[in-house]
Amino acid sequence: MKEDIIALLKENVIQGRKTKDDEGADGNSVGTPAVLELTQSALESNLAPEIIIEQGLTAGMQVVGDKFAAKEYFIPDMLASAEAVSGAMDILEPYLDGSEAAAREKFVIATVKGDIHDIGKNIVAILLKGAGCEVKDLGIDVPTEKIVEVIREYKPDFLGLSALLTTTMVVMGEVIEALKENGLRDKVKVLIGGAAVSEEYAQEIGADAYCADGFQAIKVLENFQKVRV
Repeated sequence: MKEDIIALLKENVIQGRKTKDDEGADGNSVGTPAVLELTQSALESNLAPEIIIEQGLTAGMQVVGDKFAAKEYFIPDMLASAEAVSGAMDILEPYLDGSEAAAREKFVIATVKGDIHDIGKNIVAILLKGAGCEVKDLGIDVPTEKIVEVIREYKPDFLGLSALLTTTMVVMGEVIEALKENGLRDKVKVLIGGAAVSEEYAQEIGADAYCADGFQAIKVLENFQKVRV
């Protein structure tokens, strides 16, 4: 029975069904339990939150990522799944004990000063949350001083910087320099992304990684975790 709930949860993540009222990718599931209902059922069946996250939510999003990479899924499909997982994480949050919460990767994300584009950033934030990260989204047009302040106080494992414009991508380098000046650069891994930037630019400004999309960001995090282990 417990295995059935997890299998259904994973499948509904793949289908992008957040609640029982959603049709999903196959269009034939309205009225049946979806991600939120199944997450609650899993908890009521005494399944551990980490099992629900790893075997249901994260496993489902991995399939979605594969489908997205293969161009079987497009941004609306991916977003539907990510939003469903984000809702499930909200349900699970109170059930994560202190040790589990402490073990979660902390990720700060922001669109840099002068740039008001947020669609890409929002997608990445949802995917990271669905992958089990504790995400603090600072929003758009975020001053460098604010980012530095949050890094100092929140002490995240990762900082994600987004910029869509060539005129604002330079601010990413300014943020990294400000982190150095404040003795914080070696405290956080810096990932950059957005239409204006590239792998070469990441290396040029001294970022730790370039991420083309949210799924690549998750893979980068996994690689950093393996290195630490």
